[in-house]
Amino acid sequence: MWDYTEKVKDHFLNPRNTGRIENANGIGEVGSLACGDALTLTVKINDSQIIEEAKFQTFGCASAIASSSALTEMIKGMHISEAAKITNEDIAEYLGGLPKEKIHCSVMGRDALERAIAHYKGEVVEVSKGNVICHCFGVTDLDIVRAVKEAKLTTIEEVTSHLKAGGGCGNCHEEIQAIIWAVTEGGGYEQKEPKPARLTTMQKIKRIEQVIEEVVRPGLQKDHGDMELIDVDGNKVLVKFKGACSSCSRSQITLKNYVEAVLRERVATELVVEEAMDENRIC
Repeated sequence: MWDYTEKVKDHFLNPRNTGRIENANGIGEVGSLACGDALTLTVKINDSQIIEEAKFQTFGCASAIASSSALTEMIKGMHISEAAKITNEDIAEYLGGLPKEKIHCSVMGRDALERAIAHYKGEVVEVSKGNVICHCFGVTDLDIVRAVKEAKLTTIEEVTSHLKAGGGCGNCHEEIQAIIWAVTEGGGYEQKEPKPARLTTMQKIKRIEQVIEEVVRPGLQKDHGDMELIDVDGNKVLVKFKGACSSCSRSQITLKNYVEAVLRERVATELVVEEAMDENRIC
């Protein structure tokens, strides 16, 4: 049994701001069900860049729920420039502390907030281009370098607490230790040439969802169009156009020259995007 503070227990048993904001203008999604934790943070930001409302949906443990609940309480009424400075340590401190094995839950909240603010600004938080070190949880060398620098981590156990890296089979422990040494004692980490990473089915679907949500849909919405992901079958991505795109005669050009091109560039070059046709479609 983890030694939780009373505030953690309160936010777990009585979570604040659960659900999803309709017409949110900031959306941040992190984690993966394949890894055991996932979080969606939605925020409503006004013209003065103040976060008026924040809600979350999460799949995870008590610490994940409590951390997400705490984060939404912390950022409401805050200017996005101040919200962007919140760290995972701030979230843990707000809760009166978290067990070291559960610190990664507050990191997930920080990352979701970073993505939500980027989404509001029309920016994209790039998928890490580093080499995957922990294949059990999809953690890259650049993820580890960032955590070691920001949280001043010095042991494999601390890295596992922050990122889950090394918490599975343990085959990556030697590489994690080498990164820690390079950052803390060796004068800096020099990244090797990134290796082509093989995505699992869950990782591929998650990355497709992320790119559509953060890049493709905002681009279409600027012209009063929209799109939703219908299915992913191997390398085939099935989508449905909405709004102005649903009746546009040039939608097939948009499908191939924009949607498919973006997904091939940011996810996998072998992807093929097809449209789920509407029976009432005007061509």
